[in-house]
Amino acid sequence: MKYFDTMKSGIITNNPVFVQLLSLCPLLAVTTSAQNGLAMGIATTSVMICASTAISIVRKLIPGEIRVAIAVVMVAGIVTVVEFLLHAFASPAIVEALGIYIPLIVVNCILFARIEAFASKNSLFSSAFDALSYGLGLTLALVTVGLIREFLGKGAFFGFELLHDTSAHMLIMIMPAGAFFTLGTIILALKYMRERKKGNKS
Repeated sequence: MKYFDTMKSGIITNNPVFVQLLSLCPLLAVTTSAQNGLAMGIATTSVMICASTAISIVRKLIPGEIRVAIAVVMVAGIVTVVEFLLHAFASPAIVEALGIYIPLIVVNCILFARIEAFASKNSLFSSAFDALSYGLGLTLALVTVGLIREFLGKGAFFGFELLHDTSAHMLIMIMPAGAFFTLGTIILALKYMRERKKGNKS
């Protein structure tokens, strides 16, 4: 397994949000601030690593017909533990902001995509590294969108107010429409850079 290629794939080449357009529900809902995006990314990455590791360990013991059902049960248990840890150690504001989207990690598309495509066929360490790579890609996307929305919508950076003049705030950026606009702009910019890179090579 080429670990550099795996990391590059998860974070850049096949980024789960900017390239595969997965996990858009939490992206739209919780990225009103970079802090919320980071917390959601860490929670999802933790679940991905634990679930991929667990599935990799028992992959040879589970019949193919019930693999998905077993995976759902295992993921649900891991998500419950992560939710309890968030309630115990995270600030009430972050817990409230993430809300229902923590339990919904159970049906996160990128999580089951990596379990089915990789963890169910590969070794423990490789599966954990793959989950970490795609989890970091998801976290990067959530934080990036959160940073842009928080700065433009609230004039803040990770909760620290930078623009005190509220008339300069673009309130639409902290609404779901702002998330769509931000995501579309980022995807457009990335596509432009890829096309320009191809043009330079040719």
